[in-house]
This record gives sequence, structure tokens and C-alpha cells, in this order.
Amino acid sequence: MAIHEMPKVMLHDHLDGGLRPKTVIELARDQKYDKLPTNDPGELAEWFHRGANRGSLPLYLEGFAHTCGIMQTDEALERVSYEMMEDLKDDGVVYVETRFAPVFHTDKGLHWGETVGAVLRGLERGKRDFGVGYGLIVCAMRNMNLSEEMAQLAVDFRDRGVVGFDLAGEEGGYPPKKHVEAFQYIQRQNFNITVHAGEGFGKESIWQAIQWCGAHRIGHATRLIEDIVTSEGRVVKLGTLAQYVLDKRIPLEMCLSSNVHTGAVKSLQEHPFGTYYAEKFRVTLNTDNRLMSATTLSKEFQLAADVFHLDFAEMEKLTINAMKSAFQPYDERIKYIYESIKPGFQKLREKYELD
Repeated sequence: MAIHEMPKVMLHDHLDGGLRPKTVIELARDQKYDKLPTNDPGELAEWFHRGANRGSLPLYLEGFAHTCGIMQTDEALERVSYEMMEDLKDDGVVYVETRFAPVFHTDKGLHWGETVGAVLRGLERGKRDFGVGYGLIVCAMRNMNLSEEMAQLAVDFRDRGVVGFDLAGEEGGYPPKKHVEAFQYIQRQNFNITVHAGEGFGKESIWQAIQWCGAHRIGHATRLIEDIVTSEGRVVKLGTLAQYVLDKRIPLEMCLSSNVHTGAVKSLQEHPFGTYYAEKFRVTLNTDNRLMSATTLSKEFQLAADVFHLDFAEMEKLTINAMKSAFQPYDERIKYIYESIKPGFQKLREKYELD
């Protein structure tokens, strides 16, 4: 199918949310981790998905105790990162920005820098073997007071594959502006910022992420729809925040399946992606957590095609927009667009006689 073969770009993917069930079981055995609910790969995959699909972000996050629980050694982190690159290659992804929080991988004595180094080794080996480009984003957690240390860690590794800094975790009660010093440090270093905002909390979270924290991209942003007035399915007015996001071309990292699973939206049909896309916001499609949401980027594109009636040309546009929004130097982004994405789509056009 053309969607599976399309050269795709992914900007919002969590390393600890995309493991192979078989790998989780093997690493648990190697590390004597005995808390898994089952040692059958099929059953475990179903367990993760069933647990995540309960309409609540805190419930969605429960499964990560197991994936993080076995990502505690150099070898495990490198293996998981390498296998992710192979899985993405098989899904037609040509460039990925994956993210993780080093603070969750130190139970067995690794230092933060060692966790980043191990992940980067796996990603680099994956790039060499599978030809998928990558950038790594370091996450700070909203409910911890370590964001400045994480910001410094991100900058320390900027020449070795880390491309940006993120704030993740439960939004309610943990506003982005509590971490403003970390973001100011990133800004002073001329570095890249994305923030999870407007997923589990309202448009104020998005406003803070942009105007207090200087976000260059927003993760999810489903609640930006609260600043958009619609009538009978048509947009009649944009609030000042929505207008600002539109005017400044701030990319929105949309995750369709995940947003339904966490309860950020009630259903795919009610997802604001369609409104954002129609109003020319710079939207991108992403998986968020491939294991938890039982998805791939091809599946997310298929959902967008089915629910929002995207055609092949529109999917190419979304892919180019994603690459334009990547945290890579301008020359690198252009190279991917003109050497991988456009030629790849053109080949498929000819192969399938697509418009």
C-alpha cells in the first residue's frame, strides 16, 4: 500500500513507549525484573494496549513502569534504540526525533549522561544499518525539580545527536512556567524547545509553553481548539493564541490514536486535527507511543486518510511540513526534503498512478 511505502517523518515518539514486547520479556529475564503481567509477547502487547486505552493520561502512563523498569542498563538502552530504528525503517520512516527522560533510567546506577550516551549509540548504529536519520530530545518531567539539570544535559550532548529539550508528564498542577529557568537556559544556548501542552490541560498550558517557555513546537495541542470558535462545523473566529500559533507557523505534533486513548479527545471524528489542517495550521502526524497505542506512523496516516479524507498530495505536504519543523540544521532539512521525501513520493505517484 502506498501509505506504508511513503517516506515519512516523525517528530513525537517516546523511546520507552515503543518497545517490542519480545524485547521487554527478554530484558526482564536478563535483569531479573519479575513484575511483568505475562511472559507471552502477544498477551503482553495486548496488556499494554488495553491498559493504555482507558481514556485517562495517568492511567495511560501506568504501563511505562514496566518499560522503564527494564531500560536500566547500557545494553538495554542501546538495544531498544537500535530496534526502534529497524522498526521505523520497516514502516517507511526516513527521519525520526525520539525522546526520553534520563531520570527514569538510573535505578541500576547509570548516570544521566550514560543513559543519553547509550541511547545515542543505539540510534547511531541504527542509522548506519537502516539509513534512518534521527535526533534525540531530552525530556524533563513536570513533577520534578530537575529541569535545569536536564536542560544542561541536553545542551552538553547537542553535538552528539541531541537536538532539543522537552517538558513531559502529567499537566494538571504542573504548569510549564514552573520550569521557566530551564527554558531560558535553552534559549540562551540557541537551542530547540518542544513542550507537551494542551493534552491533559487547557489552552492556558499551550499559552505558557509558548509565551513563558519559548516553545518552538507543541506536543499534542489538542486543547488549542478551545481558542477557536466554530459554528455548524465552520471556523468563525480564532482567539489571539490560536491566531499567534497560526501566524508564527508553530508546528503542532499531533498524535491521533494516543489522544483518544488518553481521553484528550472523545473520538477520532472529534479530533481537532481536521479543523487545524483546514485552517492551515502547521500540523504533523506522529505515533506518541507505538507499543501503548498499538500503532505505527503508517497507521496514523491511514487514520488521517480515512477520517479526515486526506489524499496523497496532502500526505506529502504533511510530511514536508514535518521535515521543515525538525530540529535539524536548515541544510539537513532541505536535503531530506529534496533527496528522500520528494523523490520517494514521486516514485509512488508513478508506481500507483496517483494524482
